[in-house]
Amino acid sequence: MISRIKRKLKRSIRKVFPKKNHFDVESAIDKHFIIDDDRIIIENSSSEDELLIPRRKITALRWNGPIISIQGYYYLESLPMVDEDWVKKRLVLIDKSGRKFFIPLIDVPVDSINSGETIDSLYTWSGFKAEINFATIIPNNRPLPESDYKVYIEVEVYVIGDRRYRKVFPLGNIESFLEKGFHSAKMEYFTAKREMKFNLMVTYDQAAKTMKIVSTKLKDFDPKEMGLEAYKYKKSFMSRFAHTYGFRFLYKLYSLRPIIKNKVLFASDSRTELEGNFLYVYEEMQKRNLDLDYHFMLKSETGENKSFKEIRKLAYHLATSKFILLDDFYPMVYPLKIRKNAELIQLWHAVGAFKTFGFSRIGRPGGPSPKSLNHRNYTKAIVSSKHVAKYYAEGFGIDEEKVVATGIPRTDIFFDETYKENIKKEIYAEFPFLKGKKVITFAPTFRGNGQQSAYYPMEVLNLDKLYHELKDEYIFLFKIHPFVKNDFNIPYQYKDFFYNFSTYREINDLLFVTDILITDYSSVCFEFALLNKPMLFFAYDVEEYVQKRDFYYDYSSFIPGPLVRSTNEIIQTIKEEDFNMNKIQPFKEYFFDHHDGKSSSRVVEDLILANLEK
Repeated sequence: MISRIKRKLKRSIRKVFPKKNHFDVESAIDKHFIIDDDRIIIENSSSEDELLIPRRKITALRWNGPIISIQGYYYLESLPMVDEDWVKKRLVLIDKSGRKFFIPLIDVPVDSINSGETIDSLYTWSGFKAEINFATIIPNNRPLPESDYKVYIEVEVYVIGDRRYRKVFPLGNIESFLEKGFHSAKMEYFTAKREMKFNLMVTYDQAAKTMKIVSTKLKDFDPKEMGLEAYKYKKSFMSRFAHTYGFRFLYKLYSLRPIIKNKVLFASDSRTELEGNFLYVYEEMQKRNLDLDYHFMLKSETGENKSFKEIRKLAYHLATSKFILLDDFYPMVYPLKIRKNAELIQLWHAVGAFKTFGFSRIGRPGGPSPKSLNHRNYTKAIVSSKHVAKYYAEGFGIDEEKVVATGIPRTDIFFDETYKENIKKEIYAEFPFLKGKKVITFAPTFRGNGQQSAYYPMEVLNLDKLYHELKDEYIFLFKIHPFVKNDFNIPYQYKDFFYNFSTYREINDLLFVTDILITDYSSVCFEFALLNKPMLFFAYDVEEYVQKRDFYYDYSSFIPGPLVRSTNEIIQTIKEEDFNMNKIQPFKEYFFDHHDGKSSSRVVEDLILANLEK
């Protein structure tokens, strides 16, 4: 209730003191525009400008969801456009209140846009093109605000020794570029505290002779206030007290008891079943017939409530276990002082070192406080290579000597030929349509600041182009991150090419039947490199991602495959088989100290048995 009141108050303040948007906005009605209910009349600022005759044409206009690809030319007769630096063009969106949104266009030589016309060399730089995503056009990747917009094009030409000339003009008749006379798409926005959904409708405005865009807000709410989800996040005072002070008091109380020297606790707040590194370490212990007392405390996510019984049980096991094994972020353990003869071992789920995390992000948006206790009480942490140990030590805020390059247990299967063949047989039996075609697996990481705001903008892929260019030889599988919240439906006309495998249990198993991997900033590239198969890095937003998230290595020199920025580049790279395969072997040697499939064995020997002997 309080958060809803705050949000309404903020909206009221915004109406009185509106913020400017990231593409230029002019809130006042310009003297060049007369606005009425049906049209916007564009006037000129002087009689001299009235003599300038505009010549413009849209030569290509395509929509892919909320993304428009547009190209054409625009020049003013008699004004030379022979130097790119003296020319500037942009789209102008004008809403019902007269606000103008300016979107820069890329100036290109006019002979590069396939206009089908002969244009004088005096207007060489009259060409333009652009790709604009209206779902992420506002700062923080917000959709185009709710309103009705008419779209115009503006050209500005500088003539040396004279002055700058500027003219705004309608786009002209673009109806032929709209199938059935309209285009519609959805636009979504996700944060931990806000979810919004818009409908984008595009038509041709006959009266104004230009394109009309209508953005309609369909929903806007705080997901934490939804009744079905509230129980995960809203805790009563007694519940919060039990999770903090009560839990810590119980831990101290149980710490008066002796440590049980053969007791092992597997604790996770990100899984409900024994899998990943946990599974392979546990199976290795079982294989050796070790005299160990196993206990498991598993939850699906950190926000899920624990009952008082679970809190008491967790405090007891943490206080009396010789070995406490984690595989991910586990906030309840960090304020605790680990007992002198106990071991808190982080079997971190990721391989290698890619995106910065933890204390490596101090001072960056979303980074931790320097005073945070997170991760700092680990007695040991495992990594795949000595080359990345310093980065994990930095991220966890622990001494580098506590980081051990045992290898990652769940990668052992990549060296087990029998396992790989059996898994491939199982997958082909379950999904026979995978046989006879090469398999492309699309496995990007999510966008957003975490689980509560995770999304992936599927509109950045042009499904129609991928289908028509690759369907004869390939099958395309989607393996979207489980955190991603926005809906994704494969159009029925592509059902024999695209398949959604996002709920498939284990991505590593899926890699065995994958011929080409397409990812971006996901650590799945480390595992796939072990198979010596080609991969592409579809990083359409690499500049923004590097700026906001950052990496331990220079991204472009780090990735063991080509960087592609568009659907066209994906198709071209696959068809030309230009995969930079020469980068894979040195990549493996740097990020994996061991290539023997015995990482689980080293974890048990070096971190469990060695301590038992002590």
